[in-house]
Amino acid sequence: MTRRVRPLVLVGLAAVLLAGCGIRPTEVPTDFGAAPTRVGCSLSGSDKVGAQAGGEFPVQVYLVCTSQLVTVDRTITLERGQSSDRVVVARELLAQLESAPSAEEKSAGYTTDVRSGLKVSGPREGDPADALRLSAPPDDLSPYALAQVICTFATSEVTAEDDEHVILGGPDADPPREYTCSEALKARPGLIPAPTKTVN
Repeated sequence: MTRRVRPLVLVGLAAVLLAGCGIRPTEVPTDFGAAPTRVGCSLSGSDKVGAQAGGEFPVQVYLVCTSQLVTVDRTITLERGQSSDRVVVARELLAQLESAPSAEEKSAGYTTDVRSGLKVSGPREGDPADALRLSAPPDDLSPYALAQVICTFATSEVTAEDDEHVILGGPDADPPREYTCSEALKARPGLIPAPTKTVN
């Protein structure tokens, strides 16, 4: 092979290799934007629900999204004077937890693990004044459902103090226990048991 033919062969081989990589040159600049992403656990609208007339009150409840607890805004209806009744408010919050998420909440990835039929009542004799009794033992609830109830009650007007604690008991004679809505519980409600201590 002569010296003149060899460069022509190398040029032809390079052209074949470049064509095989699938990249075609273009003189027109292209900009298709950033890669699409799916952001869940986020609802459109404001973070807070404004107070509404007619006995409607804004509340926040905890739903499950991507295996975490996330607050969503809801509205409950109370009659005059009921907003100061802890048990009535707890019943309304529980009803919100039992309700199926709205279409917007579903599309954002929200679910609830609290099943319908669960009831809540006030303290029985011998319980602390701010205790609440569930119609099922708390330990019988799924970890997610229990975490939803704990954090929804503990961060609402149901608790006497704003300390993210709530005292819950079941229908039996066992003493109620104090549950804490901790950051770890919100982050991993299915893995971390709700921290508790028995109260007399």
